[in-house]
Amino acid sequence: MDFALTPEQDSIREAVTAICARFDDAYWLKKDKEGGFPHDFHRALAEAGWLGICIPEEYGGSGLGITEAALLMEAIAASGAGMSGATAVHLNIFGLHPVVVHGTPEQKARMLPPIARGEVKACFGVTEPTTGLDTTRLKCRAERRGDTYYANGQKVWISSAQVADNILLLARTTPIEQCASPADGISLFYTRLDRAHASIREIDKAGRKAVDSNEIFFEDMPIPLEDRIGEEGRGFRYILHGLNPERVLIAAEAVGIGRVALKRATDYARERVVFGRPIGQNQAVQHPLAQDWMALEAAWLMTLQAAWKYDRKQDSGAAANAAKYLAAEAAMKACQNAVMTHGGFGYAKEYHVERFLREAMIPWIAPVSPNLICCYIAERVLGLPKSY
Repeated sequence: MDFALTPEQDSIREAVTAICARFDDAYWLKKDKEGGFPHDFHRALAEAGWLGICIPEEYGGSGLGITEAALLMEAIAASGAGMSGATAVHLNIFGLHPVVVHGTPEQKARMLPPIARGEVKACFGVTEPTTGLDTTRLKCRAERRGDTYYANGQKVWISSAQVADNILLLARTTPIEQCASPADGISLFYTRLDRAHASIREIDKAGRKAVDSNEIFFEDMPIPLEDRIGEEGRGFRYILHGLNPERVLIAAEAVGIGRVALKRATDYARERVVFGRPIGQNQAVQHPLAQDWMALEAAWLMTLQAAWKYDRKQDSGAAANAAKYLAAEAAMKACQNAVMTHGGFGYAKEYHVERFLREAMIPWIAPVSPNLICCYIAERVLGLPKSY
């Protein structure tokens, strides 16, 4: 049993951390206040070749695994970029996995290299306001007329749609009442986000202002037949291939934001002197920070285990869900304790820990709630009856 990373894996974190160092606290504070997609940050990672880390080499990527991608995403979040930096490249890292697995050679050659080079930005259109995580009940539809589909309906919480060129869209192509299973009749498309037929409205939210979140309303948006991924009606099954790696990457990002919050809190606890002694000398300050370190390390080990299983084509569902749960809980607690360690200054934007706390809520809530993860573990691991 060997828990050590390879020299190549260690070099990933070092190289990415060096790039992130060019985008300091002042950069992310400005983005947090003013918004605006971090195009220069995205471009820097693209130029260094990191956006194609999981894309096969023959299509312009590095052909590495989810383990290496997790190292990349943890390093971005831990640099101080938090979820603002991580989400700016998140979909590039894993989002087109259905194309890698189910796309035709023509589709792979056409769709993957621009993503790997950072020339194209994409968004992921799955969630809907009336269905939430009950994806098989989605109402957005794509009707085929000849060699073109036409999309109508609504999506919500779509990240980076304001700047996206393309969308990976899940839509119903056969009415649910005509399907043997609710999972049937849903198709997957990777196509141009045609703003002449898609109204995009940004959602004002608590954090991560640098990466927009949106509602999208489709009205007869045309989708060429050649942009459908795989067989018609099997799209829901195709996106299942991306759920476990997404949970792994979200877990890595949560660990990263927890670690940077812990570092800021620890540094402050050493330097802040009250009653003639550093506050870090007090056990009431020390113990929560020590507990955060242990929780983050445990979550990181589960994240690496889930990635290891996925890369070796083993069943990674339980480990991926557990990693996401543990990492998100540890990150939230670390960010809360970082604010409390700073006292009143923890509420001030210039110290950044309040930003980390706001952003840590993203992996805590999405892409699946902690309650549903508990349901999954209870049912799939412990063999308890399904509760919903």
